[in-house]
Amino acid sequence: MKSARHQAILKLIEQHSIDRQEDLLAYLRQAGFVVTQATVSRDVRELRLVKAATGAGGYRYVSQASGSLRTSYSSTRFETIFRESVLHVDSAGHIVLVKCFSGMANAACEVFDGMHWEQVVGTLSGDDTFFVLMRTEQAALQIVSELAKYIHG
Repeated sequence: MKSARHQAILKLIEQHSIDRQEDLLAYLRQAGFVVTQATVSRDVRELRLVKAATGAGGYRYVSQASGSLRTSYSSTRFETIFRESVLHVDSAGHIVLVKCFSGMANAACEVFDGMHWEQVVGTLSGDDTFFVLMRTEQAALQIVSELAKYIHG
């Protein structure tokens, strides 16, 4: 049942611009799945769905899981998501702060991780901010400079 529900969710988010779990729950119920909000929340987490910007200025769920934990992204996809999600980049010591529009940090962090940057130890994402732990302060300054190019063109 869970596998069928997961497949249905992936199909629904492809077919519809779904930006809230409540909407996903309604679509699932229309498709014949008897589920709770908690189940949908767990499914979103297990499927690693993130919200991505739409051309109309809204957001929608998209699947970032294509079979592996770390997916490689094309530089064009990285640039598009990063440019539409990120407001500001700064650093303090070994840590880089990436400030995003509300709800966009997970998507921006996911594509950032997929680019496999040198000197990155790891990332931590919230709703509107993600942090990057760098090996050195110099590496942090360099990546801030590099990322600024993607936000400011």
